[in-house]
Amino acid sequence: MLIKAVLVPLLSLVLAAPLHSAVAAPATEPATEPAAAPRDDDPARALAPHGRVTYTAHRGGSLEVPENSMSGLTEALRRGTASALDVDVRRLRDGTLVATHDATLNRTTTAKGPVHKLDRHQWGRIWLRHSPRLRGSWPREHPPTLAKVLDRFGGHTPLVLELKDPAGLGRLGSMLRGRKLTGSVHVQSNSVALAARARSEGLLTSVWRSARQLRTDRPERWRRTVDILSVDHRARARDVRRAVDSGVARVWGHTVNTPAARDRMVRLGCETIVTDAPGLLTRTPRRTAAPLG
Repeated sequence: MLIKAVLVPLLSLVLAAPLHSAVAAPATEPATEPAAAPRDDDPARALAPHGRVTYTAHRGGSLEVPENSMSGLTEALRRGTASALDVDVRRLRDGTLVATHDATLNRTTTAKGPVHKLDRHQWGRIWLRHSPRLRGSWPREHPPTLAKVLDRFGGHTPLVLELKDPAGLGRLGSMLRGRKLTGSVHVQSNSVALAARARSEGLLTSVWRSARQLRTDRPERWRRTVDILSVDHRARARDVRRAVDSGVARVWGHTVNTPAARDRMVRLGCETIVTDAPGLLTRTPRRTAAPLG
């Protein structure tokens, strides 16, 4: 009886212990390492369909928070309205990868001119200019580098990184491998060819397609290359259904900012919605109806 009284609590502690410890992210971009296999406790598991609608915050949810900013991404997670974060990535002239959508600084910062003409030190002196449409007060801040985004959110939250400059794929892959994030970060673009390159480097892939492209796409040919296919919510119902039935592991709807558009895409088979307004869609109940054929 004494042995049983000691062993049972001890066994319970062993079974309750986490299978993997957290991996500390390096402060600088590391050299390339072999691709890491996805872990059992990988945050990307949150993207798997569970019979319920989940949301990916597009640029952090740019109708509700400052887009592609550390304050916006942090707040999007704090509110608990999104299961994943979508972040845009561009390349500076010295190869540094940064989080920004536009090719120029004009719209989202206090500076002007092409992003690719700056280096890392110049990038650190730029200030973000938040949209006046946003509610609440937001801190004055610099636009982040991708390294800062990965070190803050990588390994804790599924990330979709839209690579605007294909030349940055090599460095991006090195950063993800060095931080052991190849199982929880998807590299996204509009190009299936770029997705094939990313896959050859051991990375997860995501491809977005417009309504016009989906009319002639053959997504069944991509099921071994594309992990996420993100389809335009304005596409024809038959084109969305063809994507959903293609064999690609996950088919998402983008960029969905109204409850009506969300309900349509869910009925067509998209269980994850990419949105600039995750708070709005989370607060608005779904109107259920028969699936659209």
